[in-house]
Amino acid sequence: MTEVVFPSLSKENPDAEGVLATWFVSDGGAVAAEQLIAEVQVDKVSAEVSAPAGGTVHLLVKEEEAVRQGAVIARID
Repeated sequence: MTEVVFPSLSKENPDAEGVLATWFVSDGGAVAAEQLIAEVQVDKVSAEVSAPAGGTVHLLVKEEEAVRQGAVIARID
C-alpha cells in the first residue's frame, strides 16, 4: 500500500493547514503512476498532486476539507 500525502507548500509555516480543492479521481478507481489525482491549496498557493504509484485509490479526505501539510490524503493498493 502506498500513501499519498498533502504536499508541504508553506515553508514559513510547515504546520499550516490547507484545503483539498478537487479530486480528479473517484474513490475505488484505478490510477496510473504519475497521474494527476488532486489539486490542493495552502495560503492561496495551488498545487497538483500526482499518484506516486499505480493501483486502486482510496480517498481519505473529502473535497474542501482542511488538511495539515504532510497528512495522508489517500492510499493506493
